Amino acid sequence: MKEGKEKYCGCLYYSANALGRIMTKMADEAFAPTGLAPSYAFMLMSVNHKPGIQPMALSDDMQLTPSTVTRLIEKLENKGLVERKPVGRTTEVYPTEKSLALQPKIQGCWKSLKERYTSIIGEDMAKRLTQDAFAASQSLII
Repeated sequence: MKEGKEKYCGCLYYSANALGRIMTKMADEAFAPTGLAPSYAFMLMSVNHKPGIQPMALSDDMQLTPSTVTRLIEKLENKGLVERKPVGRTTEVYPTEKSLALQPKIQGCWKSLKERYTSIIGEDMAKRLTQDAFAASQSLII
């Protein structure tokens, strides 16, 4: 019988969570210069890229629940990085000048993260793993 972590290496749940914890730590370190957690940085990239984006579209883009997106938007709004504007029955989210000024730093941190994991696992594996993980996540959406 296998002992330790080898016992679970054939389990997608175990492997995905182990990888997720490692990637979260690496992303936290990479995005630290922005003063933002990676999830906030990715949300800002979406808002900066598409000013006026609606929370539901952000929810779809980021694969987060609407309540989580609302909470992230509120925190970004409190930091002066986004503003919400009601439009009829919907809300649109816009970047502030502060957010747009932070975009190059965020992009640099994202690039740094990719360079770090690519240097460890190799370019081919990084690309293949990213594509496979994304495809699997899309297939498994309930």
